Amino acid sequence: MRGSVTVHMNAPADKVWELLSDVTKIGLYSPETFEAEWLGGATGPAVGARFRGHVKRNGRGPIYWTQCAVKASEPGSEFTFAVEAGGRTVNTWSYKLRPVGDGTDVTESYELAPSPVMQAYWALFGWMRSKTNERGMRQTLERIKAQVESS
Repeated sequence: MRGSVTVHMNAPADKVWELLSDVTKIGLYSPETFEAEWLGGATGPAVGARFRGHVKRNGRGPIYWTQCAVKASEPGSEFTFAVEAGGRTVNTWSYKLRPVGDGTDVTESYELAPSPVMQAYWALFGWMRSKTNERGMRQTLERIKAQVESS
């Protein structure tokens, strides 16, 4: 109930981190989340900050809002947030950056929270959703790469 994709970017880790940790720009990169906004007075990526994301599942629908909380925010190194429902974490998304040569390896990953509902979902549809997530993560990272390498 997890997966990851790594893409090398010819840019320093701090520049990559600035792009991917600005949730208000996610619509430029993600094939599913087309907008996001900080909540409760938060203005940027800090541990405990909350935001909501507007999602178009599979790029087609349904369309819904998710509530998220930042779990790790280390400039140039990591940005992790939890998607919550009913006060519980249902999925955790993470971006980890590792300087390599004159660039950065960026790994985007997800991990579904272990629960009977998620285990049943994964048993039935996991193979399909896993492929969709991997395609979406690669597309997101390739779009970030294009942006950061062109600036």
